[in-house]
Amino acid sequence: MAIELKEDIAYILLKKMGDRPESKQPAPLRLEATDFAGRNTDKTEIMAHLDYLNQKGYINANFEGDAYANSGPNPLPDSVELESVELTSSGQDLLERMSENPPEELLTGPSVEIATKDMDFLKKVMLKGNIPSIYDARDLTEVVFRTMRDLMTTKAAEDVASELHTEASSTDKKAAHEEVAELWKDSNPLVRFLSKIRPALKFDDDTFLFRIEKEGGLPKTTGPQTVVKAVFSATKEELSAEKIAEITEFMPGKIRTLWEEA
Repeated sequence: MAIELKEDIAYILLKKMGDRPESKQPAPLRLEATDFAGRNTDKTEIMAHLDYLNQKGYINANFEGDAYANSGPNPLPDSVELESVELTSSGQDLLERMSENPPEELLTGPSVEIATKDMDFLKKVMLKGNIPSIYDARDLTEVVFRTMRDLMTTKAAEDVASELHTEASSTDKKAAHEEVAELWKDSNPLVRFLSKIRPALKFDDDTFLFRIEKEGGLPKTTGPQTVVKAVFSATKEELSAEKIAEITEFMPGKIRTLWEEA
């Protein structure tokens, strides 16, 4: 398969490997969508660059499956994983040369902000989730919250709403808290009512992610795991350690891991 080699993609891949702690054995490599924010790339292109670097002896990689597998409906993957990969001496030399003269492409294209603790909740979700608009971030947040609440008891969900609604010292902070609390309760009056009377549901992590993908109108720029982890990360910054631990107990399998890692 012929690909157009891009210096910025190759540099990001080499730097990701070069920044890892030294190890005597090749280590697994996990690449997140956020590693390529603003690069307009996809899973197929990322894997093709890895395969090229491997064939040319710049890296020593152990691929699982087809390096050129179809990327599916979400061009930017939740993650790309290799069982093991390491920079060779040639790869280290190439990285050093590229670091001295970084690709010009890295200085162009969209400017990507870094999410910070003081940033508005939905802005954090948008940036961390690789979501193109604040309105999509709001809609997807509500779907993630709705799916979380379905796994929780009514009391536990109400306790989260109460903690999210905690008054802040400044007017701006108070408004931000109230916005998150409203998102948690759901803007749909019927859904909000049913949340108060329904029993806690039981479903697995695949069902959780399926609901995010199908109910949320997922943009092509992201994937369900990326969105879920972005919402989880922003939410945990608004909650106490006790409430975070309580929510953990309701989350299934992979979703619980995403919550703990966020």
